[in-house]
Amino acid sequence: MRSYLFTSESVSEGHPDKISDLISDTVVDLMIGKDPYSRVACETLVTTNKVVIAGEYRLDSDRTNLFKEIEEKIRLSIKKIGYEQSGFHWEKLKIENYLHNQSSDIAIGVDQSENKEEGAGDQGLMFGYAVDETESYMPAPIYYSHLILKEMSDMRHSGKADFLGPDSKSQLTIEYEGNKPIGAKKIVVSTQHEEDYNQKDLKEFIIGIIKKVLPKEWSYNSDDILVNPTGRFVIGGPDGDTGLTGRKIIVDTYGGSAQHGGGAFSGKDPTKVDRSAAYMTRYLAKNVVASKLASKCSIQIAYAIGVSKPLSFYVNTFGTGIVDDQFIEDCIKKNVDLSPSGIRKMLKLNNPIYVPTSSYGHFGRTPNELLKGSFTWEKTDLVEMLKKEL
Repeated sequence: MRSYLFTSESVSEGHPDKISDLISDTVVDLMIGKDPYSRVACETLVTTNKVVIAGEYRLDSDRTNLFKEIEEKIRLSIKKIGYEQSGFHWEKLKIENYLHNQSSDIAIGVDQSENKEEGAGDQGLMFGYAVDETESYMPAPIYYSHLILKEMSDMRHSGKADFLGPDSKSQLTIEYEGNKPIGAKKIVVSTQHEEDYNQKDLKEFIIGIIKKVLPKEWSYNSDDILVNPTGRFVIGGPDGDTGLTGRKIIVDTYGGSAQHGGGAFSGKDPTKVDRSAAYMTRYLAKNVVASKLASKCSIQIAYAIGVSKPLSFYVNTFGTGIVDDQFIEDCIKKNVDLSPSGIRKMLKLNNPIYVPTSSYGHFGRTPNELLKGSFTWEKTDLVEMLKKEL
């Protein structure tokens, strides 16, 4: 039960890597909107006034003007973030599109047929995690890192903080006493801003955001808060740094508090278990913790390309479980279809729901039925089944 410090970071939707994630998921949603069973693997690079997309897809739908529509969607997505800067402008930037048809060899391994069930889109291992530190069952450092930037973004978009630019980062060092977060030791926020905006005024604004977001009982003082440590952040976004899809996988998940299988999520359709199985394991771990069977839960699952059944399934409650981990493991395997197609059906993943996941984390969000089942993996509708079984 010792005291210790733990740090996580987040980045805003205007960070170059997150712009790339957004564009890749914009392509995924466009394809799935046309054909729910389309296949997509889209990678994006952004730099000064340029966007490059590449990858493969399969679409059983009208492809007339498809690339033109993709370009229009990309420009609108960048415009929505707020990029109208000389070095990165939604209307003036150049888009290069290198998407091509999916390999038939991959399709054969994945597709369902009379002789085989649908297989996983690739080999790999995925982790899901949940802990009772916050109301969303997310680790506190990453949860509050996201909230600070999301609040800043909301104020920027509303016009109440028009001196902010789209590109920003946060980092929280949280003090733990045993397994309980008790305060913020260091808080770092770097944010793009207007050319002549006063840094002292900027820090006061950020302190106001922090006070609004962090728990009232947490202790910290202004000396613990670092805002734009270099003293200036005017040039930002892709004009200041190149962005790539999938380069913020720890920001996307648990902020380093849990293990990670290595695979990125954005740009991939749900036959890719990198994405769908990571969502499923989060869903299962969250339901285990929400049912009070444990205060912390990690779940690992693994697949082989073209094979339907998982190669392994492992539950670990780190000694916090009120029943043996093996019982939880057996219960889940008995009651939940963990095949790739079973996951997609249970979580309703064959819908254009992925753009909202591209910033501020794929987990710890509120399910939204209005967005065709957005964030279904955050539901806690397995609690009663788990309680009854165990």
